[in-house]
Amino acid sequence: MVPPLLLLLLLLPLALLGPAHPRPNFLLIMADDLGIGDPGCYGNRTLRTPNIDRLAREGATLTQHLAAAPLCTPSRAAFLTGRYPVRSGMASRNRVGVFLFSASSGGLPPGEVTFARLLKGRGYATAFVGKWHLGLSCRSRSDFCHHPLRHGFDRFLGTPTTNLRDCRPGGGTVFGPALRALVWAPLGALGAGLAALWAARGAGLRVPGWALWALAAMMGAVGGGFLCFRHYFHPANCFLMADLDVAQQPTDYARLTARLAGAAEDFLRGHAATPFLLVLSFLHVHTAHFAGPAFRGRSQHGAYGDSVEEMDWAVGRVLTVLDELGLANDTFVYFSSDHGAHVEEVGAGGERHGGSNGAFRGGKGNNWEGGVRVPGLVRWPRAVPRGLEVADPTSNMDVFPTVARLAGAELPGDRVIDGRDLTPLLTGLTRRSDHDFLFHYCNAFLQAVRWRDGPHVWKAFFFTPVFEPPGANGCHAAHVCPCHGPGVARHDPPLLFDVARDPGEARPLTPDAEPRHARVLAVMAAAARAHAAGVDPAPDQLSAANLVWKPWLQLCCVSRPHPLACHCAGDAH
Repeated sequence: MVPPLLLLLLLLPLALLGPAHPRPNFLLIMADDLGIGDPGCYGNRTLRTPNIDRLAREGATLTQHLAAAPLCTPSRAAFLTGRYPVRSGMASRNRVGVFLFSASSGGLPPGEVTFARLLKGRGYATAFVGKWHLGLSCRSRSDFCHHPLRHGFDRFLGTPTTNLRDCRPGGGTVFGPALRALVWAPLGALGAGLAALWAARGAGLRVPGWALWALAAMMGAVGGGFLCFRHYFHPANCFLMADLDVAQQPTDYARLTARLAGAAEDFLRGHAATPFLLVLSFLHVHTAHFAGPAFRGRSQHGAYGDSVEEMDWAVGRVLTVLDELGLANDTFVYFSSDHGAHVEEVGAGGERHGGSNGAFRGGKGNNWEGGVRVPGLVRWPRAVPRGLEVADPTSNMDVFPTVARLAGAELPGDRVIDGRDLTPLLTGLTRRSDHDFLFHYCNAFLQAVRWRDGPHVWKAFFFTPVFEPPGANGCHAAHVCPCHGPGVARHDPPLLFDVARDPGEARPLTPDAEPRHARVLAVMAAAARAHAAGVDPAPDQLSAANLVWKPWLQLCCVSRPHPLACHCAGDAH
């Protein structure tokens, strides 16, 4: 028989979630490219993140919290839907794994169910503020089939794609490999041909004039196309939307964080009397880095540190509003990053522009722990104990079923939901995650399997990226590690680690060192086969045909004469 006091302690968290209390509000905060080694609550002593650290102090810290993918677009799709991105076609089979153009036709399919759609059906006011990066339109610029407002959000203020180097003059470009293949190589070949013809003509050979003019015209077309791309990409692709309208084009990054924080504050104040869901999705700390005047040059880590500290300030602003409105106790606050820090990022002068993944290997774009182990903080004073630490594997996909359960919404029964309800872990009812296995995808390719087996957390790699240059902790030559082809090393048998004992993945296990080696790999291989058999094919939203820029999908705001360019300096919000 269970002693009465013990029974009371076991039932207390359930009572706190019971019908006597209103459904919680939800504030879900997502950073971009923030490493687990960046916040102070995860061990950083040189970056100032007091507001993020406050969430850890007043709530739960997830120490083995994992992104469902090591890249922005697939990870964010998984976060919103609770499903591995390969199930929705949001995992690429090409080299490029994210959307680069606002005028691409791929995106989160209209048939996917987000937690916003579930909560809107339960009477919640919903808003998305910040970076979306999950597509805009399908066939025309006005169908907005992938837009946040088509996925359950009542309001949207943010950027449809992401913050790229090309969005900031002087920030460099992410199109280096493409430009080398499509511009510099053709220009070099055409130039060599033109020089050869001129040399032949100078030697007295008959060379038709039209051939010289044709080569010169082709060189002009390639060079002119490049100059147009460099000049017009920034205003055409880097803009701010308010609901379905272009609010500012190009984006004013100097005031962007304050603008997003202000929009979040306005939404909270306007819905203090009704249940709400607010997703605040920062563009920090993706390159090219930016910060308002009050934060430039303030940190010990250059432009990257300035961005982190400005983001932390914005987190503090929205937490202060919850306090002022008396909503903190009844608001479920979640903070995370879409994946690990981008260790390959360097500035024009060679300075480091990527964050810290702490003791973990790798980073953005690969499934070493540094690419997928991310900050995970949950504060809900009504039910989550202060200072709780959750060490078992959890995923950003778990937010979907957790939010649905707490809001009283039923999970969709017509699809597989890969996330697991975090409530028992967060309320202290259990210390064991419902995830026995988690699967790590590099784009659409299954790269690794994780198995929580008692005190062990086994991780088996089927392939790993080849870091360049040799000895580096990343694919610096490629900027983002590839997922197939000559840039990966395949492992048969799979490369096995116990990340519970070797979190830095420094010592692959061998049959001699680990007697259970063969059995563990057999169990994980069987789990991978069963998982793969349960993944139905989905249209590839990141195919080359979907990724390419389509002029008929381009949104353009013209508020004053500006020849051949989209320009809207105002703010329609």
